[in-house]
Amino acid sequence: MILVTGGAGFIGSHLCERLLEEGKTVVAIDSFNDFYDPTIKERNIYEIRKSCKEKLIPKERFIVEKGDIRDQDFLMKVFQNYQFQSVIHLAAYAGVRPSIQNPELYVNVNINGTMNILECLREYRIKRFIFASSSSVYGNNQKVPFSEDDSVDQPISPYAATKKAGELLCYAYHHLYNLSIACLRFFTVYGPRQRPDLAIHKFTNLITSGKPVPFYGDGTTQRDYTYIDDIIDGILKALDWVNHKETRYGIFNLGESKTISLSEMVQELEKNLQKKAQLDSLPDQPGDVKNTYADIMKSKQLLGYQPTTMFSEGIKKFVSWYYRY
Repeated sequence: MILVTGGAGFIGSHLCERLLEEGKTVVAIDSFNDFYDPTIKERNIYEIRKSCKEKLIPKERFIVEKGDIRDQDFLMKVFQNYQFQSVIHLAAYAGVRPSIQNPELYVNVNINGTMNILECLREYRIKRFIFASSSSVYGNNQKVPFSEDDSVDQPISPYAATKKAGELLCYAYHHLYNLSIACLRFFTVYGPRQRPDLAIHKFTNLITSGKPVPFYGDGTTQRDYTYIDDIIDGILKALDWVNHKETRYGIFNLGESKTISLSEMVQELEKNLQKKAQLDSLPDQPGDVKNTYADIMKSKQLLGYQPTTMFSEGIKKFVSWYYRY
């Protein structure tokens, strides 16, 4: 039995689906908060249940517990009620810009919430843990591609700082209580069910409705876009890695290891939507990094991670989902 925190979200819902397909029993925790429209998460859960029905997966194997990771009593109750073999911790407030406006919320959820989960692991002697970190921890790293050994001591947003803090807490609990932990640094994840506040989904909405697209800087900022299926593969490979009999701790980049500029991303959307974007040119945003670019050699060697979806292919899949959605 596996616990997935943030199980109703973009990445979490895809992960739950894959775990269920692989024969696991899954408990998903989610707060269904109003950071974005909660009906989107409800729809994700509906999609998982529908997929279970179609694939003849017994509905008892997927359980949803509504609650907040800041609520230690709620968490303790969940850990008391189920016997988890491993925990995959995706629940967090995400996003650089909102973290600048509300840093206290990000610290409470992303740091205190993570510590609450780690305390439950300690209390209930669960030894296998996966923590969702972020490429934002690299800040404005000048060395590319970004390697797990690079210094990450200069986060440039509260969000990045909370993810770095999460990695440090994970190491402390690994050291003190013999937990096997993989911290996964996700690089700009996109694909079906992507949150509507994230660039690709947001831009798609604006282009299709003929509204101006906020275009920050000169269009040369670059991102290492990683398709959702590749991220899920990476998480499952990391789950195998922490299941090893020896106690382990590792940090791994999960990216495509290719960069796409803001201009190229917009052009790819225009091509697939068959519509020109109206660009609203704006200055660079504070807290935004210039580039992200993953060195995935360590993930390939130790996890067997191998991304397979090129950006052009991923955008095509996203747009086809968007029109169905």
